[in-house]
Amino acid sequence: VQLQAFGGGLVQAGGSLRLSCAASGSIFSINAMGWYRQAPGKERELVAAITSGGSTNYADSVKGRFTVSRDNAKNTVYLQMNSLKPEDTAVYYCYANYINMDYWGKGTLVTVSS
Repeated sequence: VQLQAFGGGLVQAGGSLRLSCAASGSIFSINAMGWYRQAPGKERELVAAITSGGSTNYADSVKGRFTVSRDNAKNTVYLQMNSLKPEDTAVYYCYANYINMDYWGKGTLVTVSS
């Protein structure tokens, strides 16, 4: 399973960005997909995740601002980020859980200026 993320960039505080991540390879059905992030000097943390059935889980710090969604037919997961804050600045990594193994994409940098 290969994961390719798109959509990072520089945005002002209060702005929005949309990340997307497409999984490719010999895939039948991916279980959970989602996003982690890692800020400088901090550990990687879960941002949001979504199961194949649509159940979601969010970090408390992003609830009400971020929305995770997926297109199962395209094996793609999205992260809509609104009301961005400088503390959201991080490298964002998408992941997919497939046959009880986690796969990771290369990170995409999100920078929120104050």
